Amino acid sequence: MRVIVTGGAGFIGSALVRHLVLNKGYEVLTIDALTYAGCEASLRAVEGNANHRFLRANICDRAAMDNAIDSFRPDRIMHLAAESHVDRSITGAADFVQTNVVGTFTLLEATRRYWSALGDDAKAAFRFLHVSTDEVYGSLGPAGLFEETTPYDPSSPYSATKAASDHLAKAWERTYGLPVVVSNCSNNYGPYHFPEKLIPLTILNALSGRPLPIYGAGDNVRDWLFVDDHARALDIIAEHGRVGETYNVGGRNERRNIDVVRRICTVLDDLVPGEAPRETLIEFVVDRPGHDARYAIDATKLETELGWRAQETFETGIEKTVSWYLANEWWWRPLRDKYDGERLGLSTSKAPV
Repeated sequence: MRVIVTGGAGFIGSALVRHLVLNKGYEVLTIDALTYAGCEASLRAVEGNANHRFLRANICDRAAMDNAIDSFRPDRIMHLAAESHVDRSITGAADFVQTNVVGTFTLLEATRRYWSALGDDAKAAFRFLHVSTDEVYGSLGPAGLFEETTPYDPSSPYSATKAASDHLAKAWERTYGLPVVVSNCSNNYGPYHFPEKLIPLTILNALSGRPLPIYGAGDNVRDWLFVDDHARALDIIAEHGRVGETYNVGGRNERRNIDVVRRICTVLDDLVPGEAPRETLIEFVVDRPGHDARYAIDATKLETELGWRAQETFETGIEKTVSWYLANEWWWRPLRDKYDGERLGLSTSKAPV
């Protein structure tokens, strides 16, 4: 099995690459532009592996995508490359439109050209998996779950561009017959997570005794999914998912943001006790503009149709995550030195460029 993974030096992408190469023995070409959140160090576990190749390229570069696809001749393309941080999208939406929308279009067209020239058997076996987010569905109230049929209602520039890319991927299946499958996942966490996101930022700030900022009252709810569980799900969806279908991937681990932070503090206090409980570092800050109240995934379709189950609870997953950050300063310290945890996305009045 020969698989191209775009965005494979990112958080979820690198977990997927490690799974495909080390657990499945697939030949994998990782394509990543190595923007601020892409980190080749996340691929150290497959460095030198005969089944792994790395290409630094941007998915918006059509010639580079054509050349990469033609030379590698994949059986699958798993598309994860995206700008993904909501706060950054609020003050810099242009990069999100370019990568998430234009980049996805460019990759779909390069893939369609390659796929159209395959023989009948190879054409029938080929899959393009477009990996997306539950944020395209907008915000839930206190009850209910996102299902694959939930109408799209994105709130941020990030989720709007991901919604657009979802629609492009589905349209390329309906219009051109390209064998596309789409996945929408809940919030991921785990090792190799860029330290601007809630969980790694909380871990590293708490370790250094810095404030732990919580948006609003901390009541926003997310469904947390351990990244290795997600990587397994993506592999299963690409192999067994029905063409043209969407599969929601969730961990069935709803938690308020304040409870997530408190749990991290407790785990850290147990593993590396400090002078005072780290929960005292919590500070409530002005909420993010357009902050969705609650996300929660109904993964029944994936669980019943394809047989996937999340292996980690939030409690087991967060302990593994905290322990990993304690043991792997070599990975996060260089990133922390470049991104020091400053607040992003406060202003909605930045002049267009």
